[in-house]
Amino acid sequence: MWPELPIEFNVLGTPVSFQSDNGKAKAEWKAKVLQAAQAVVEPGSWAFMEERLAVTLYYFPLEPMPGDVDNIIKLTLDALAPAIYTDDGLIDRVLVQRFDPQASFTFDAPSAKLVEAMAIDAPVLHVRIQEAPLKDLVQ
Repeated sequence: MWPELPIEFNVLGTPVSFQSDNGKAKAEWKAKVLQAAQAVVEPGSWAFMEERLAVTLYYFPLEPMPGDVDNIIKLTLDALAPAIYTDDGLIDRVLVQRFDPQASFTFDAPSAKLVEAMAIDAPVLHVRIQEAPLKDLVQ
């Protein structure tokens, strides 16, 4: 039985950069991501082996985040293999957005998990994994 898409979950905390020298912090972040993912995927589900996937990462910090937004991607995606997908090479698209806590923003049709993430009074990373169809690309 395959997990049903989309898969959405929230990870409390500040993402750790792949470039960090702190191996313990990196391992702890990966464990948090995996635990959050496994909490929403039915036990006994198989990891995707062929499905082309897209991942959306929305980071909601409590204060402006120093550093580059791309540094939050690698460890988060690595943490999901092999539990959600067998290899992160199945990911064709990654959308990453960091939201400035002092800025105002709205979503047209946020999911319940995204609404939950925005209401948390702590740093949180919202993760959504879905199919990566080419038909929704705009040229």
